[in-house]
Formats: sequence, C-alpha cells, structure tokens
Amino acid sequence: CSRPGLATTLMDATTDKDPLVQEQIYNALCYLGESEPEEILHSCDEYLRQHDKLAYPHRVIILKAMETVVKNNIALLDKSTAKVVIFLASNEMTKSKEVIRDWQQAASSVLVAVGQRFINKVMEEVLTKFQPGILPHYFVLQTFANLSVSNVFGMVPFLNSILGTMLPMLGMAKQDHMKSVFCYALQHFSESIQEYLANLDKAPDPTVRKDTFSNEIFSAYEVLFNSWLQHREAKLRLAVVEAIGPMSHLMPGEKLEEQLPKLIPGILALYKKHTEAFYISKSLCQILEASVNIGSRSLDVQLDSLLGTLHPQICAPADPSVPLTVKNHTEVLRCFTVLACSFPDRVLAFLLPKLESSNERTRVGTLLIMRQIINSAPSQMEIKKPFILSSMKLPLQDSNNKVKRAVVQVVSAMAHHGYLEQPGGEAMVEFLVRQCALASDLQPPDAEDLTSDSVQSISINTLFLLSTTVDRMNNVLWPYLLEFVTPIQFTNALTPLCRSLMYLAMKKEEEGENASLIRYDVNANLPSPYALTTRLLVVSSQPHAGACRGVAALRLLHVLHGSVHPSLAPLWSKRVPLLVEHIEENTEQSLSQKEWEEKLLLFLQETLAAVADSAWIGHFVMEMCRQLSSYNGFPMEKNFLYKCIGTTLGACSSKDLVQKQLQELLETARYHEEAEREGLASCFGICAINHLEETLAKLEEFVRSDVFKKSVGLFSIFKDRSDNEVEKIKSTLILCYGYVAIYAPKELVLSRIEADILKNIFQYFNTKVLGIKVETKDLTLKLCLIRSICMISQAICNGGKCGDFSFSRKAELVAQMVEFMKAEPQDTMRTPIRQRAMITCTYLVYPSSAPIPAGMTEPDPSLLHPVGLMVLPHGGCVNRAVLYGDTMSALKDLLKSLLQRNLTPHGLQDMFAHLGPWIKSSKDHERQRAVEVSAALLDFYLSKLNVSTVIPFYNLSVLVALFSPRCSDAVASVRLHAVDCVYCLLYIQLCYEGFARDHRDEMVEGLKVLKKGLEEPDFTVLFHTCNNMAMVVGKRVPPDQLMSLLLALFEGLVDPDRNCSRAATVMINSLLKERGAVLQEKVPDIMSIIHSKLEEVDEEHIRKAAQQTVYILASQHKSVVVSSLLGSALPFDSHTCTMWRSLATEPTLTSEILEQLLEKVNRDVPYKESKGFLLGSSSERIATPLPLAATCALYEIMSAPEAGPAVLGLYAPLFVTLLLRLSCTVGVQLPKNLQSRERRSSSSQGPAPRSLHPCSSAVQTLKAMLVRGGSEEVARAVDSAGAWDLMASPERHHEGITVLAGAMARHAGPRLPLIVKNLIPTLSSVFDSQRITTTAFFAELLNSNVVNDLLLLETVMDNMTGRQKDPCTLVRMLVLRGLGNVASGSPDKVRKHGAKLLASMVNGMDDKDDPHNLVALEAMSSLSKLLDHVEERDIQSMLLHIAIRIRPFFDSEQPELRHSSIVLFGHLSRFSHSHCEVFFEQILNGLVTLLLHLQDPSPEVVNACKFALRMCGPSMGCEGLRDMFLNHLREGRSLHYGEFINNVCKHLMQSYPEMLNRLILTNLFYFKSNWVDIRAAAPMFIGFLVLHVDEDHCQQVDLDQLISGE
Repeated sequence: CSRPGLATTLMDATTDKDPLVQEQIYNALCYLGESEPEEILHSCDEYLRQHDKLAYPHRVIILKAMETVVKNNIALLDKSTAKVVIFLASNEMTKSKEVIRDWQQAASSVLVAVGQRFINKVMEEVLTKFQPGILPHYFVLQTFANLSVSNVFGMVPFLNSILGTMLPMLGMAKQDHMKSVFCYALQHFSESIQEYLANLDKAPDPTVRKDTFSNEIFSAYEVLFNSWLQHREAKLRLAVVEAIGPMSHLMPGEKLEEQLPKLIPGILALYKKHTEAFYISKSLCQILEASVNIGSRSLDVQLDSLLGTLHPQICAPADPSVPLTVKNHTEVLRCFTVLACSFPDRVLAFLLPKLESSNERTRVGTLLIMRQIINSAPSQMEIKKPFILSSMKLPLQDSNNKVKRAVVQVVSAMAHHGYLEQPGGEAMVEFLVRQCALASDLQPPDAEDLTSDSVQSISINTLFLLSTTVDRMNNVLWPYLLEFVTPIQFTNALTPLCRSLMYLAMKKEEEGENASLIRYDVNANLPSPYALTTRLLVVSSQPHAGACRGVAALRLLHVLHGSVHPSLAPLWSKRVPLLVEHIEENTEQSLSQKEWEEKLLLFLQETLAAVADSAWIGHFVMEMCRQLSSYNGFPMEKNFLYKCIGTTLGACSSKDLVQKQLQELLETARYHEEAEREGLASCFGICAINHLEETLAKLEEFVRSDVFKKSVGLFSIFKDRSDNEVEKIKSTLILCYGYVAIYAPKELVLSRIEADILKNIFQYFNTKVLGIKVETKDLTLKLCLIRSICMISQAICNGGKCGDFSFSRKAELVAQMVEFMKAEPQDTMRTPIRQRAMITCTYLVYPSSAPIPAGMTEPDPSLLHPVGLMVLPHGGCVNRAVLYGDTMSALKDLLKSLLQRNLTPHGLQDMFAHLGPWIKSSKDHERQRAVEVSAALLDFYLSKLNVSTVIPFYNLSVLVALFSPRCSDAVASVRLHAVDCVYCLLYIQLCYEGFARDHRDEMVEGLKVLKKGLEEPDFTVLFHTCNNMAMVVGKRVPPDQLMSLLLALFEGLVDPDRNCSRAATVMINSLLKERGAVLQEKVPDIMSIIHSKLEEVDEEHIRKAAQQTVYILASQHKSVVVSSLLGSALPFDSHTCTMWRSLATEPTLTSEILEQLLEKVNRDVPYKESKGFLLGSSSERIATPLPLAATCALYEIMSAPEAGPAVLGLYAPLFVTLLLRLSCTVGVQLPKNLQSRERRSSSSQGPAPRSLHPCSSAVQTLKAMLVRGGSEEVARAVDSAGAWDLMASPERHHEGITVLAGAMARHAGPRLPLIVKNLIPTLSSVFDSQRITTTAFFAELLNSNVVNDLLLLETVMDNMTGRQKDPCTLVRMLVLRGLGNVASGSPDKVRKHGAKLLASMVNGMDDKDDPHNLVALEAMSSLSKLLDHVEERDIQSMLLHIAIRIRPFFDSEQPELRHSSIVLFGHLSRFSHSHCEVFFEQILNGLVTLLLHLQDPSPEVVNACKFALRMCGPSMGCEGLRDMFLNHLREGRSLHYGEFINNVCKHLMQSYPEMLNRLILTNLFYFKSNWVDIRAAAPMFIGFLVLHVDEDHCQQVDLDQLISGE
C-alpha cells in the first residue's frame, strides 16, 4: 500500500469516536509525514477538499497532524506545497463565520507553522480576509497575533499597515470575544515591536523606530483604556490590562506622562475587582518601567498609593499549588525594585516601620521585599546599610518561624552585599547560628505554620553557602564562629558550624601557613584550645547524632591542630582520617559505642603523649572538669567526658593534681544520675591504671572526710531525700571500687581486693541499726554492688596469676547473688538485677582453683528457675525487651559456666533436669526461652567437648526425646532451635563414639536442610520434618537406648502443645517402623505404655496415633501383640478397644489377627462345670476367660469399618466359630471376679458399656460379624424377629437359630456352602449345645430351596439322618423337623427320598426315649408336610402302622400332640382307597373321638378335627355324612354342635345301625374325660344315637352299662 493510500485509510478512520484511536491516527499521520512530508500534506489537503462534509472534530485531527508535519519539516517544504497548505488552512479557518474554536484554532496553527518560513505567502493569503471597514474573522486576528510572536522579524514590517487597517475596526467590535481578540493582537503586536526594537542589530530593517507605531498604539490605547476597561465583563478587562502593559512602552512619552495620573489609579483599582492579580501586577510593572524610562514626574505623586496597594499583595502568602499567585508575587517584587531604584528613601521609610507590625504576614511580606531590594537595588541601598541593619533588631528576636525564615533570607542577601561587614553584622551571624541550633518542634504545627526543622534546614544551608561561596564573608566568619562551638546551647548547630569553620580554616591555610592560627590577642572572646579540644572530642563520642556531628567535629579539630598545640600535626594527620573513616564505614546501628569510645580515648591518650607537657595537660584536665557541669542533661556525653578526665589524669605526673581533681569530682558529682555515677566510676577506674594508690586512698579519705559527712547531714535535713541520696553516694563509691578493680594492673590490685576493696564495698552496702546489720532495699545500691562484684570477679579471672590467687570470699559472694535473684518478683522483670547477678555468678563460678559452695556444684535451681527467664510475661516496651535480651544472654553465660564445671553426660543431664519443665511448658514464651537456652548450651557443650576415651552418651535418647517433638511447636523460633538441639546431640553422640569433632555426618547434616521448611507453620511440612528427623535419629541412636528413647517419646504424648504431642507420635511410629523388629521382648511393655497414655490423654490425634503404633507393632509381632491385648482386664475399657480396632486397618494383617483370635476361641473349652457348695445344688457352667476375651476382641476388630475386607475373606470360619461360640455360652455364667466387674461397669456413669456376659458378647460379636461381612439384611431380619434374644434363651435357643438360618438362606445364600462344610463336623461335637445349634441351623436350611440350588440337599439330609439316634432328644426332634422341611424347601426332591424320609418319621414316632413325645410330635408334623409329596406306594406299607401309632395321641393331654396326630390322620385318609376296609375300620375307631373333639378346648385341635372329618368323609361310604362334613366343618365356619351331632347320629344309624353298641362304648370312655365340654358331649352323642336307632337294633344297647356310665 502507498503512503498516500495509507494516509487516506488512516484519515477515513478519524470518524472513530474513541479518543485513543484518534490519538493513534494522529501519531501515524505524523510518522508518515516524517518520511514524505509533502506527499502527506498533499494527501491531507486532497482528503479535506474531497470530504467537505466531514465533521469538524475529525478535520481537527488531520489539521493537527498537518501542523506537526509542517513544524518538523519546514525547511524541506517547497513554495508550491506551502501555498497549497496555506490556502487550505485559510479556508478551513474562515469557512464558518461562527467561532468554532478547536477547528479554527487548528487551522490557524497550521498557518502560524507555515509562517515560520513563508511569512509573505501566509500574509498574502490572510490579508485577503482582512479588508478595511469589514470586521475580520476572529481567528484572522489571532493568527496575526501568533505570527507576530513566532516570527518577529518577518511580521513587524506588516504591523504598521495592519494597525492602520485595524484601528477603525475597534469601534466596530461590539461582541466581547472580538474585543478580547483585538486586545490579544495589540498585546502581542506591542511585545513583538519591543523585541524587534531591542534586537535592531539583527533585524532585516534597522531603520524601524518606536515612533513608527506610537500614534496608532496610543489611538488603540484610548479605546481600550477609556472604553473597554470600564466593561463589566472581567475577562475583557483582564485582556485590556494585559494589552496596556506592553502598549505603554510604545506610547509617545508625553502622552504616557499625560495619562499616568489616570492610568495608575485605574490599574490599581482593578486589584479590588479581580482575584487573579498576576495580569494586573505584570501590566503595572511594565507601566512603571515605561514611566521610569521616560523620567516621569507623575510617579512621585502616585508613590504612596502604589506602595499601599502593592505591599498587601506580598503579605498575602503565595500558594505553590496555584502558579499564578507565585507569578504575581514575582511581578509585585519587580514593581518594588522599580520603585526602590527611583525612590529609595521613601520606600525604606514605608517598609522599615512595618517590621515592627504585630501582624505576622505583614512582617514576613516586608522582609521579602527587603530581601528583594537589597539584592536588586544594591547601589541605591549602599549608604542605607547601617540604617537597615539597625532596623533588623526586632526581627532578629521574632519567635515566629515564618518570620525567622524570612530573616534568614534577608541575612543571606545582606551577606552577599557586604552588610555583615558593618557594625551590627555579628548579630546577624549569631542569629543565623541560633537558627541552625533550633530544636525540633515538640508538637506538630498547624498546616499553615512552618516547622522549626524547616527553619533550621534553611539556616544550615545558608551558613554553609556563606562560608564556602561568599569570599567577602571569610573575615566576618573566621574566627568569629568559633565562639559558638563551646556553648552548650549551640549543640544542635555544631555540625554546620564545624563544616563552615573547617572550610574557612582551609581557605585561611591557602592564604599562608600561619593565617589559620587563632590569634587570641585580638580575639579575646574565643574559646581556649583546651576548651575547643574538650568540646570537639566530647561531641565526637556520639558521632551520628546531630547530622553526623562526629565527622565534622573531628575534621575541624584536625584543621585546628596548629592552634591546639604545635606538636600534634603528625599524629592528628595520621589518626583523625582513620577515625573519620571508621564513622563513615558504620551506620548509627552498626557502630559499636564501646569500641568507638575506646578508639577516641586511645586517640586522647596518644595526643597527651605527643604533647608531653605537664602544664598543658594540667590546664587541659582543669578545663575538662570545668565543662562537666555544661553537660547536665547530656548523659552520654558527660559519661564520656568523665572517661576523658580519667584518661587525662592518668597522664598527669603530679600526684597532688590527681588527688585534687579526684576530690573535686567526688564533691561536685550529681550522684542521683545513673550516667554520672557510671562516668565518675569509670573515671576512677581509668585513673587507677597509673594511680592505683592515690585512687584507693582518695576513696577511703572521701568517706572519712567532712565533705561526705556534711552531704549526709545536709540530706538528712530533707527527710524524703536523705536516705535515697546517701544510698546513691554509697552506690557510686561501690561502683568506683569495681571499676578500679577491673582497670588497675592485676599484679597490683589482686592483693588489695579482699583486704581493701571488698571490705569497703560491704561496709558501704550493709547498714547497722542498733548494731544489727540491715540489708538495703535500694535498687541502685544493689545493682552497683552486683556490678562491682562482677568486675572484681572479672579482674580475678583475667588476672595473669589467677591460678595462684585464693579467693576466700567466693562462696559468700555467690550466696549473696543467689539471694538477690530469689528476692526478685517472679511475675515481671522490672530491674536488671537478675541479669547482673547472673553475669556476676558466671564469673564467680568460672572454673578455677577456688572452691565453690556446696549448693553450686550442680546447677542451682534458683539460677535456672523463674530467675528472669521462663515465667516472665512476653512483650512489653522497648526497654523491657532490651532488658529481657540482656538477661537471657547473662543466663546463657551463667549456665555455660556451670556446665563447664562438669562437662560430662551427667552434667548435661543435671542441667536439663532443671530446664525440662520449661521446655515442655504450656506457655509459648517460656518454651521459647528454654529451648533457646538449651540450643546455646548444647552448642557450647559440643564446642568444648574433648573425648579421649570412647564412653557411652547414656542420656542421648532422653534428650533427643525432649527436643525432637518441639520441631513442630506452635512457635517458629522454638521449632528452629529444637532442630539445632537435636543436631548438636547427634554430633555429641558421634564424638563419644570416637569421631573427630570436625567430622561431618551426611544424615545429621540433613537436619539443617529441614529448618527451611519449619519457618511457616504448615502441618504437613512439620510432620514430614519429624518423620525425617526420626529416620536420622533411628539410624544414629545406639540399640541399647532405643527403648528408653521410645519411653521418653511416649511421655511426650502428654505435651500441652498438641503439635508437639503429634510430633512425638510421628517420631514413635517412624522409629518403630525403622527398628521395631528388634523389640519383640519389649512389646508387652510398649502396649502397656500405650494403654496408660490413652488413659492419660483424651485427644483424638493421640488415639489415632496410638492405633497406628499398635498396628506397626502388630505387623512386626502379631502373636505378642494379640497375647498382650488378650491379657488386658475384662471387660475391655475404651482404650483397649481402641487398640484392638487399630488392628483392622490393613486387610492382610487383620485376616491374620482374626485367624489367631478364632484359634484362641476354638482352642480352649468354652466353659467349665462348677459344683455348688450346698448339697443338692446343681452345678453351673462358668465361662473360660481366653475364649471370652478373644470373642470380645473379635467384636472390637470387626466393629471397625476398615475390617470389612478381612471379614469377607474369613466369612465362613468367623460365622461358624461365632455361631458355635454362641451355642456354647447359652446359660453360661461369668467367673465371680468378672461378675463384680461387670456390675461396677454397668453402674458407672457415662455411656452404657457393652455387656461382658458370655452369651451376650457372643451375640453382639456375631451380629458385628454379619454387618461387617456385608450381611446387614441378615442381622436386620434376625433383629426384627427378636431372634437374638431367643438365641440367648436356653429353652428357645434353637428357635433363634432357626430364624438366623432362614435369614441366611434368604440373604446370604452364596456363603452357605462353606458354612455347611465347616458346620458338618460339629454334628458330632461333644457339646449338646453345639449339636443342637448345628441341627437347628441345618433344619431351617432344608426349609429353603437354596440348599437344593447350592447342591447341598443330599449332604445336609444325609448328615441329619445320621443324627436320628443322637442322645439328645432336641437334636432328634430337630432332625425330624429338618427332614420334614424338605417338603417346603425342596418338594420336588421328596419323591426321590420318600422312603428314607417316611422311615425316619416312623422311627421318630416309635422313639422310645421320648418321655414328652417331642420327637413323636415333630415326626407327625413333619410327616403331615411330607404326605403331599411322597409316592403312594411308599406310604401304603406304613399306612396302617402309622394310623394305629398315632391313635393314642388323639386324646393326649398336649394340644400339640392332639392337633398333629389328628391332622396327620386326616392326611392319611387320602391314601385309604387301596386299603379301604382296613382304613375304614381305623376311621370308625377314631370317628367318635374326632366328633367329640369338635368340642376340644383348643381351637387348633377343633380345626384339626374338622379337617380330618372332611378328609375321612369320602371314605365312609355315606353321602349324607360326607356332605355334612364338607358343608358344616369348613374351616372358619361356626358350628351348632348339638344340631350337628343330631344329624350325624341320624346318618350313622341309617347307614351303620350295627355300629351302635361300638359307638356307645367309645362314648362311654369319654364320660371320664378331663375336658368338661367333651364329657358333656359324650352323653348327648349317645342320646342322639339311641334316638335315631331302629327298634330292630335297640337290643344292642346295654342299658345297665349305659346307666352306670362304664
């Protein structure tokens, strides 16, 4: 695509309304224009002409692009392109008569851009639209104006004609915007003409003069000022004012002079009408400059009003956020410059009184103007300098910060113009220094106020500039500024002072070798060299204070070396740069104050040695002492000054001077200030290095002196002060002795320690009241005593002949320190007594030849207990935190000292016996501190360990167990320190095993890597860390300590921090996985511990972890774990149950455990017979414990859902064993000892415990097994039938088993083959109960077709048939029931086995050992069921035998027997047709019985009789009887017995009259029946028989027999 085509495409897109898109189009056009400007400009021209209707916002984008292309490529354009662009822009600008600013402004800008080079072409085009007498287009005028500014030399030649054409148009302009554009044009024309005239030497026409334009400009002025300026529109008035300013320079001089009386008041009046004063001030300044230029005389008259109007403009503060207000200030100050140059006296007379105004703004504004005129009117102000300086006295005393800043600015201006060299200039310098010393505001100022820091900052910069850049100030400031170095009130100004003085001194050195030397003969007020040296040295002690004053002070001191002492140049030239370098290399935080002070004191010591002048040193030390009082309120500096005094006194050769100065120090010290006490004591100590005797003598002498006694007496006047002040003096003296001991030469001081120093110390410390020693309660005195003893102990330890020194009072001192610590409150840390006492004990117990008190041979609990360590509250203020940190460091050092006395495993064990409770504390801060201390101690132990022979580290396991769980502590620092502890312990072990101390073990080193993951409390990471640590520990702990490690870790389960108790469990389980295989003998002990811990801690995570532990042990030692758990007391408590359930987690292991338990259940007899004590009492069965425990264990394991797979795998063995276990426990009792336990557990509070009763536990276990084995429906079916209770009943046990077998057949058929296989051997069991259970189970299985489906029928039947001769009646009965159940379970198989089944039934009915006929009853019931399915031939041979055998049961006392026999008889009648006569005889034999038993008390028997009679009816050969039996004896139909018997007798006598006597005899038998209704029915029966018999047969009746009823 070509560039024009691309440009066209871009211009088409200008219609997009998105500003970002428009901006991108503009940029793209400009970019194209850079490479082919003319091509793109032509494309734009063509596009705009062709798209005449394109809306102006889119035209603007193209025009702006054209302007940019023209501007950037103006030199490349040819005339033809310029003409095209000019013509287009001109048309675009004037196409609309209305002002459409954006569009027309864009077109105008194109013309202005082209006019930079083609001004004539542009003017040629635009002038065609500027015709006389016709009001031009707004933008034609604006284009002229902008052209005049952008191309002055090209445009000015056109201005005369333009002005000529334009002036008549002014009257034609009616609209405000046209008037404004005329003003705009006149303003820019005037500015352009002025620039042209100012640069005539470069102008194309140098003959142009101001007069050329004056008359036209004045004519325009008259319209503007007289007419338009009065307009009510503010914008127009401002446009007029802006134009009049530059126009005033072009007006004829006489006309301007003539106009000034009206012009200036007119302009000034506008200030009241306009808030934007900048344009007015700018115009006014131009008018004033024009007036001065013509030498106007009218200004004198206007001056007062000018000053009165302009001054408030300056007093109103400029707002930096509003640029025009700042510009306005600048223009007003220019006005004052113009006026001050012309009227200096009157301006000063106006301004200076205003410096005394009460109004802050007035004073500030006036000072700003003063600075302006000092700077801008120097020649006019030269003779006014004294007057101006004297008028500054009040401002110098002003306390207002804004005024101060303004004064500083005035001082700066004065300095540049020689004011400060005048008398009174020193006051200005002092003012400046005072501002440099300003302190920060205590309270934040108001928003409008200025801060002291701001004033100070301005002043510091000003002083530095004056010192370094204003050469005329050198003699003013040097050496005058030195006067401000020593006064304490100028401390804050020291840094800028020292810097300025250093530069000034360096300038002086450049003038000549001695020029920088201070001449005290002409500068009497200057501080002495001793004062300067002291001051600069002392302030250097705090090098980073006051904007790093240390560097500035040392550098100044360096340049002053010649004035201090001529011998110092070589030393200071070498030492000072090194000191400065040390400061600059350190920050305030990193700089060690102690080290820095030592460097400075060494520098002082070397300086004194270099001077080597006793007189000079004497003057120097006296000056130091003089300055002491100056530093009251500056404790750090004063403390250092004391050290300097001590150092200087040490260099003094005059003993008298030393004693005199020490006496003076003791007399003048402010004892109530801690820094003062410290400083004085340091001074004495340092002095004692060279003057030990004098120092000790002065201390003793002072106590005996009148001065000490007077001070005590003076204090006693003030009762509230006396004791306190005396204690402070004593404290200081005690401290002095301590410092003397630590500083003095050891060979001299050791002999004086007990004889002099300690004796005096305790003399001051102990007060006697009535001869009794009273211990002070003063904290300061205690602390000073402790510190002093500490320093004495250090002195002894550090002494070269320490081994030869016998410290007899050591035990007494240790005891005293311990007492101090014990006396401290245990709930807070307010004082550093603990810390100091610990440090002291550290040096006292430091290994040496001297003995230590008996109580300190082991770590004293008072040193390790709440002594400032564990129980103190966490947090607090910064000071409290520092105190705590110091105390911790002191404790660590003390414990290290104690440990070093016995650097053996025993010593380590003793130490941690005390620290252990804190390490396990429930409070975070206590654990944090204890573990931190432990880490430090173990690291120390390792670093000091030197093993010469391999010995056992016997307590490694205990200590590892103490720290390893802390690796998951809730507190991050505890976790990290705990890893360090384990790390050190393992390396200590390696050392004891014979490895070198620098040996690095890869596994142990891995512990350090674990620390990174412990910083964030992610539980997963924490426990992973514990696991890894356990692996390392497991590899490194000796085998003989493994068990003790585990035991100690088990103790960690009760840790108050749950994370740590979890960690202990992780460690235990990891160790057991790693090394548990070797612990078989210890398994019972471990199991016992687990149980006790579960009792101790009731936490879910502990429970789960314990289960995991048991599982791990079981996976390694199954039998031992099972035996151990089986040995637990019955009933199992909840914790033992938890442990059993843990064995259900892994199917393979669970299966093995279950098999073991099944073996335990089956191996032992289920019960033992126990004879009663009383004669005749029956024996009872007592459960044996092992099967009972194993049954309970099976329940617990199978109650866990995880046991499911294992139970499924062992379904049949479990079911059979538990079923038989259940059968053997029916009626079995618990042993006596367990009965009492069972009663206690059932009466205890809490959830109801599981029954321990043998049968109940067996039932529950079997139920659990069914549920876990996926047979929930079986369990539910048995439950809903109440069969679980039946199974527990000795009488109805077999009924419950029947329900169970039925449910199994329905819901668990596939399980039956294995169950049957496992149960068959039990049919021969020695236990009746087991044979009963098995037979009952099989009997019910035969009731279901499932045995047939599973091909079990023959197996079960054969095995059942084999038990027909079983000695147990119930078994024989259940066998017959089962065989009978074949009829309902597998009816199609009855025919096949009919003969066998029938034989079994007949045998059952013939059972001789059946006193209650249970077997016969079952045989009859079963036979009834079988008869529907057997072959007729099978029954025929037995029919008569069965009928005769069952006949006696018709009248049995047992309704069941009557019912079964009668029903069976009814069924037998179906087979009677083959033996009709034989069976008919049996029917007749039983007919009376059946008819009479229709009145049987048992409804079931009645129904049986009805059934039998209905069945027998067809075989009697009597239609009437058959129909009657069928109709009247239907089941459920009520029977009118009398009527029925009447009709029956009628049919009988009609059909069988010969049977009369037989029937009567049978009835007579029932006259003695036990049943009333039957006894009543028998006579009625006889009566009806006799009634209906024919006379022919009446003789059959034996009346006598009938009457007798026999």
